[in-house]
Amino acid sequence: MVARCRSLPVRLRRRTVGRTIDQGFGALSRTSRWIPASWPRLHGVEVRRDLSYGPDRAHRLDVWRLRERAGPLPVVLYVHGGAFRSLSKDTHWLMALVFARRGYLVFNIDYRLAPRFKYPAGPAAHRPADVCRAYDWVVRHAEEHGGDPTRIVLAGESAGANLVTTAAIAACYDRPEAWTRPIRRSGVMPRAVLPMCGMLQVTDPERLTRGRSLPVWTADALFSCTGDYLPDGLESGVPASELADPLLWLERGVRPDRPLPPFYAAAGTRDPLLADSLRLGRALAALDVPHRVESYEGEVHAFHALIWRPAARACWKSQVRFLEEVLG
Repeated sequence: MVARCRSLPVRLRRRTVGRTIDQGFGALSRTSRWIPASWPRLHGVEVRRDLSYGPDRAHRLDVWRLRERAGPLPVVLYVHGGAFRSLSKDTHWLMALVFARRGYLVFNIDYRLAPRFKYPAGPAAHRPADVCRAYDWVVRHAEEHGGDPTRIVLAGESAGANLVTTAAIAACYDRPEAWTRPIRRSGVMPRAVLPMCGMLQVTDPERLTRGRSLPVWTADALFSCTGDYLPDGLESGVPASELADPLLWLERGVRPDRPLPPFYAAAGTRDPLLADSLRLGRALAALDVPHRVESYEGEVHAFHALIWRPAARACWKSQVRFLEEVLG
């Protein structure tokens, strides 16, 4: 299937296709920010930009919150997608705005990107993983921004869904990796995890094309994600890949050292990553973890970002109801 397009070496072609898709999404997101309906102030939301949560120039986050609020707000730590190699908090302003309008204090983060930073050096780089580092920072600074540090939600989509699921594992299992320690050191457990349309297993991308025909550009984007993020030769199921594949770790059925929080996941039926979300639901059920996994008929990858569509609005309402049930 993928071999039909032979004008470029396969690896270069896959990277080119993947980056073209990501750049297109980024351009659409940046253009949308000029539409008045997207301006935070028109929704009673204020933003503080580019606060530092670590030493690298990529360790930056934006804080979104209602201007008028009563009492400490529940907190959302949001991790953007982009196949681990592109996009940013600035392209994912919509997610932050939607949560902030609903009364959440949102910390929308950047993190170091592939291929310069590959796994495990990518998220860890021999220092605490970026999401774990950001979580520790949020626990320590939530109150000064009007948040309740005991009610933290981990949320992200696509690659970000992988990273927040990994962060939940780091919080609940006594892992040997040094970079998982900040999230445990914080002393605060996440209250919920929202891994939307997640690529929850990065190894073995061939699983997504077995028994089905995907457009060449879709397959190329999936394969380039794996090629950019993982070092050559890293296989599924080996200890070195465990936290790149949080789904495989959960499917092993190892009981956590501390209870895993409730999960909410959703994906469209036309999303090639839907199977990962369905497998996540089965793994969580086997571990007796409260969860809700929903599929939306005919919807594509990251459909919930298309907020004008009825399915996207239904999905956001379902997410918010789930959080209300979990957080009280």
